[in-house]
Amino acid sequence: MIEAEVHLSLHNFLRSQAGFPSWPHHLTMARLVARALRVGRSALIQVGAVSGYQGRYRTSFVASALMWHGPVIIVAPEAVQQRLLQVEIPRLQPWLQANKPIRTGEVWPGSDFQGILLTSPEAWLKAQFTSTNNFPPGIPTIIDGVDDLEDWVRDQLTQVIQPHDWDQLILACPNQAEIIRSARAQLTHELFQHPANPYDCYLMSLTEIDILGDLHSQLKSVSILPDAWKNFWQEFQLSNENVPASCTSPLFWATITRRQGLFSLHYAPTELANSLAPIWQRQPVVLIGSALEPETEAPLFRQRLGLHEVTCLKFSNDTQGSAIQLYVPHKLPLPNTPEFQAAFIHKVRTLICLSATALGLTVVLVGDVPLKAQVGAILASEFGSRVRVEKTCLDENGILVSGWEFWRSHQTVLPGPHLLIIATLPLPSLENPLVAGRVAYYKRSHQDWFRLFLLPAALNELQRAIAPVRQSHGIVALLDSRVVNRSYGAQVLAVLSPLARINYLDPSLFSHPSDEDST
Repeated sequence: MIEAEVHLSLHNFLRSQAGFPSWPHHLTMARLVARALRVGRSALIQVGAVSGYQGRYRTSFVASALMWHGPVIIVAPEAVQQRLLQVEIPRLQPWLQANKPIRTGEVWPGSDFQGILLTSPEAWLKAQFTSTNNFPPGIPTIIDGVDDLEDWVRDQLTQVIQPHDWDQLILACPNQAEIIRSARAQLTHELFQHPANPYDCYLMSLTEIDILGDLHSQLKSVSILPDAWKNFWQEFQLSNENVPASCTSPLFWATITRRQGLFSLHYAPTELANSLAPIWQRQPVVLIGSALEPETEAPLFRQRLGLHEVTCLKFSNDTQGSAIQLYVPHKLPLPNTPEFQAAFIHKVRTLICLSATALGLTVVLVGDVPLKAQVGAILASEFGSRVRVEKTCLDENGILVSGWEFWRSHQTVLPGPHLLIIATLPLPSLENPLVAGRVAYYKRSHQDWFRLFLLPAALNELQRAIAPVRQSHGIVALLDSRVVNRSYGAQVLAVLSPLARINYLDPSLFSHPSDEDST
């Protein structure tokens, strides 16, 4: 059986690799992936936040894919593909004596191809949502990094009308040119009445949707429209049919460039399960994420993505040497109070000053966009060029002020921080119109929007953010007193385990030398 062959070969390979970074679950994961390939049953594997950050688990599924006798598709971002091509596959192929052909691309090489194709999430998903046959059904598919799968899917399903698309529409419909110009002018007037927000995007009001509806009715006689408009109108028409709101749940929003007086229109579905469920039936899939949910079965994740019958496995954290020191103050003002900003900045200055003698990177994570800029300016005035706001060129003892998205995108190329300061829990902000739109959908469906959406998103983001600190044996300062004052604080502390709570601040906390793990 393929499971036994993979187990034995990988076991011997790991024993032969002196100094090879160990991961205690290689053999278990390799067997599960091999079984999924053999029986054609999909699987969902959570490898843990630290393992997801380090990427050591990839040796397991690459070994199974190389030893499987049939073709395999591996879906992964470009950076991960390069790691597989340059490190994992060349290291394993000679030992396993697997002469399987390896290809990269956005189209299946051919009906007689029996090797491994590496492709991007964008290319694979685009093919699944269109009628193209770029990836034939029935080919076992491994998707790495599914913590970001919802974002990948939503990006693919988003229809966009850019400013230049209006000009294309006028050229395609010269008899309706004045009607189109009038609708654009009305939308410009309405959209620019919205007060400015940090996200520069706004859910479209009923008035704005009515303007689009009137334009749509005026253009019904036009048989051939530009592709951008044709796709947008298809979704617009579906969303305005007489269907219960809980079934359609579209998100229409506009992004604005105020200086240039321009806007773009966007459509995306709020829920993704209906769009994704048919895809999982076309081929067996192995979905690999880091820390999707505390539960092994990941019920909320599977519900959101339309995953039904799958084998679920969640690896426990490798607790040896990965505990963090966690400082959570009790008396800091709540984040939604006027006193929070000054207290937060004072605490950040205190922490940086206490750690002044320790070499290493300090990261200050601030989700609030205006506060992030203010913190960067205030710290730069005191600590000078050490401070950078969302930059990767940093001094050895630099101070990086960053939002969550920037840190998530760049943490693998930056050294593990000796001090990570977190302003607030990364709960998606209701000030973001897209978040507000999704919350409204949960409310219409009479579902617990906090438990089903905001809290799981925050816990996943938080675990991924602190993963580099575990490797650098650093300190995490979580300056959100809701962790100790709200009932869900216990869930936050649970997902951050293993940890050692710190109830005081002292320079001695930062005096020990960093003892980074080898990578």
